[in-house]
Amino acid sequence: MASLASEDGDIGFQIAPMVDVVFVLMLFFMASAGAQVIERELSINLPSGKASSTSAPVTPIVIAIAPDGSIQINGAPYEGGDAKDLTQTREWLKATVDQFGAKDPVIIQPDPQARHERIVQVLNACAAAGVKNLSFS
Repeated sequence: MASLASEDGDIGFQIAPMVDVVFVLMLFFMASAGAQVIERELSINLPSGKASSTSAPVTPIVIAIAPDGSIQINGAPYEGGDAKDLTQTREWLKATVDQFGAKDPVIIQPDPQARHERIVQVLNACAAAGVKNLSFS
């Protein structure tokens, strides 16, 4: 029966696996040393805490969608739930964007029970009017 043990029962020290481990570690550290990220300073202008004196006040336009599909703009009833193309809403938004620019944010506040179809119709009306600053709440 052949065994790894010598005649006196001692296995002995195997140097070949140790050299392999050292070479693998050396290869790992050499590869990771080349992948160091060099940090550079970025030239970023951070906003200050005070408001600019040249900017005009921004008034958000809030479009509320009721469960029945009726639309209120800034609290005033505007279109009923039976209007499909939202012509009045689109024309009002277009006139507002043309008069004040697209900087005023439009916030859509749908009721949780409002139909998704109506929300999409309002989004389409906003896109047709050229609204750029749009969010949900």
